[in-house]
Amino acid sequence: MSGTVYFSATPSIKDVPGPYRFFFYSFDCNEPMHIHVQRETMLCKFWLEPVELARNYGFPERELNRIRQLIESNLTRIRQAWDEHCNPD
Repeated sequence: MSGTVYFSATPSIKDVPGPYRFFFYSFDCNEPMHIHVQRETMLCKFWLEPVELARNYGFPERELNRIRQLIESNLTRIRQAWDEHCNPD
């Protein structure tokens, strides 16, 4: 899929604007659909249905709101990448 780069067990979603890395772990496919987001040493996890913060390690509230907006505006691409990786059949 264009827009997805696979690094071992952490597929990443490319071309999402901003300083963030959007990715998921292959071993997370048994969980509900979600995305991890990282910038420097900060990390958070958002559920996708509905888009809701699951965990946060270091991001300030204002930045979490920006990340949520980025997820919502790229939701189709993120869901497609999840499905292609976790449900390839």
